[in-house]
Amino acid sequence: MKRRLVAAALSAGLGLGAVAVAHAEVNHISVAREYGISYLPLMVMQDHQLIQKQAAARGIKDLKIDWVKFAGGNVMNEALLSGSLQFASGGVAPMVIAWARTRGNYDIKGVAALNSMPLLLNTNDPKVKTIKDFTAKDKIGLPAVKVSIQAVTLEMAAEKAFGPGQEHKLDPLTVSMSHPDAMAALASHAISAHFGAPPFEYQELSMPGVHTVLDSYDVLGGPATFNVVWTTSSFYKHNPKVYAAFVAALHEAIEQINHDKRAAAEEYLKDTHDKKDSVDFILKMMDNPQLVYTMTPQHVMKYVRFMHKVGTIKVVPASWKDMFFPNVDNLAGS
Repeated sequence: MKRRLVAAALSAGLGLGAVAVAHAEVNHISVAREYGISYLPLMVMQDHQLIQKQAAARGIKDLKIDWVKFAGGNVMNEALLSGSLQFASGGVAPMVIAWARTRGNYDIKGVAALNSMPLLLNTNDPKVKTIKDFTAKDKIGLPAVKVSIQAVTLEMAAEKAFGPGQEHKLDPLTVSMSHPDAMAALASHAISAHFGAPPFEYQELSMPGVHTVLDSYDVLGGPATFNVVWTTSSFYKHNPKVYAAFVAALHEAIEQINHDKRAAAEEYLKDTHDKKDSVDFILKMMDNPQLVYTMTPQHVMKYVRFMHKVGTIKVVPASWKDMFFPNVDNLAGS
């Protein structure tokens, strides 16, 4: 009987290893984040070992975690599909693309939002007052051409500025760069604009001659989620305790940040080894009511509908909840 069961497993493509660990949860995960203060909840989780604490409370002892940095969500998706990464984090657009393209196989979905924050398109060119003023000589730095949330927001803005069917008009001007590299390039005039994220976008505004051309909240018509965390349905299904530990740790981190923003600002500077900014500068930015740390997905469907309209994704969910795991169903998302 035992040999027949093993043979059946092999014929189904499961392999002996899969049979042996079918009910065992992982004891080692990798979590990714990008650059900027929007990822502060993940920094707090790492610094205070909150995932390990929550995992231990659920009977998972000695959980090992690798924290890795990426420049864009598109690269994270490749790592997630390869199994070398368990939790990806980034803008809404890369998560939506991953959800749409993995339906029926990996079934990638969102875990929760990290925040809602405005994204600013800054330029060092005094002649550029609106996005209509960009010319072929301009270069716009952003995390990932075509797929980052900045790239999609720029396409939405282009459609509004130039008319229907013109959403890709500014795409040829965009170049993929990490936020730190793009800020340095903007300062040296190697690029003429940077569609960034906090704190880089605010740091840039202190540079001589740099001004804002576009605010994502103006494009979206109000506050919207910037960053989310996502994973595969397989990981969610086979590791319920580790998954629950991650969610609980994220909630705890956001609570800590919102309870004591000064302490969070100090932790951010310590974590990033930022020597340029003061605690007061970071705290002033965090006190901006437009910068909110929350697990609630906000207006993600505006991005989804646009991405479907222009052909970036082929399917539209009936609700934002279809793109997320059930742990956020009780939140007032949109």
